[in-house]
Amino acid sequence: MDAIQNLPPHQQKEFMERLEQMQMKDSLTMYTSLVHRCFNTCVYSFRSKTLEKGEASCVENCASRYVKATQRVGLRFAEHQAMQQQRAAAAASTTQ
Repeated sequence: MDAIQNLPPHQQKEFMERLEQMQMKDSLTMYTSLVHRCFNTCVYSFRSKTLEKGEASCVENCASRYVKATQRVGLRFAEHQAMQQQRAAAAASTTQ
């Protein structure tokens, strides 16, 4: 993110707007995937307008597990990225 500071103000603004759009798209994709997965796994009866007790419980558990798994993957990805950056910095400092 330090490289952003070197950009002219109008490019910084464009970059941040694009980043926000990407984050929104990722959030909506995750939400859609969550709804699709949990609905297909948990909802099996269409006899009423509301979910049955077991279906509601299943959806809550499914959503909770999905969000926790997604957060864990995100953390692992961030850790991996940090390690890669450290390795690149170490390699760059040894070649100088």
